[in-house]
Amino acid sequence: MAVIANRRTTMTLFSGGTDVDSHRVRIVLSEKAINVDIIDVNPDELPEDLIDLNPYNTVPTLVDRELVLFEPAVIVEYLDERFPHPPLMAVDPVSRAQSRLMFHRIRTDWDNLVESLSTGNDKSAAKKRKELRDGLTAISPLFERQPYFLSDEYSLVDCAIAPLLWRLPSLGITLPPQAKPLLEYANRLFERESFQKSLTDAEWEMRK
Repeated sequence: MAVIANRRTTMTLFSGGTDVDSHRVRIVLSEKAINVDIIDVNPDELPEDLIDLNPYNTVPTLVDRELVLFEPAVIVEYLDERFPHPPLMAVDPVSRAQSRLMFHRIRTDWDNLVESLSTGNDKSAAKKRKELRDGLTAISPLFERQPYFLSDEYSLVDCAIAPLLWRLPSLGITLPPQAKPLLEYANRLFERESFQKSLTDAEWEMRK
C-alpha cells in the first residue's frame, strides 16, 4: 500500500462524478485552491490503484504521498488542517464539536434519503421526498440573520450542505415559499467560484 502511495508526488483524489461525498471533498479542495489530480471513478470499473489503496473500494479516497484517507469527514478535516487558509473550521472546541455533529447529521439523516431517491426505483419515494423537503424547510429560519450555517463565515458545514441543495431539482424536490431563506442561502453557495469549479460535467447536467 505504501509503495503505491509513494509513487504519487501530487495529491490524488479518487472521486465519483455524482457522488455526494466526493463533491464535498472537491468543494473543499477548490475552496483552498489545492493542486490535486482528480481521477473520475466509474463504479463498474474501479481503478486497480483504488482497489489496492482502499480496503472498502469506495470514493472519495484521498492519497497524499504515503497517506491514504477514505472517510469523508476525516478527509475534509485533514485538508483544513493541512492547508489552513482559508480556515473552514472554528478555533474553539465547542464550535468545532458542533460542526462535526452537524456534518454527521447531514450525512446520516439526509444522505440516505438522497441516495435512495437517486436510484429511481424506490416505492416510498414520495414519502422520502416529503421527509427531505420538510427537514430542509424546518432549518430555513436559521439563515435569516447570518449568511452561512449559524455563522458569518463559510465553513465545512456549508461544504456538506451545498451538494444536497444542488441535487434537489434532479430528485424532484421543490422547496415551498416559506423556505425562501434557505433558497437564498443555496444561491450564495452556488455563486461561489469554488463551488462552480468543483462541479463535474454530470453534476452540471443536474441543473439543466
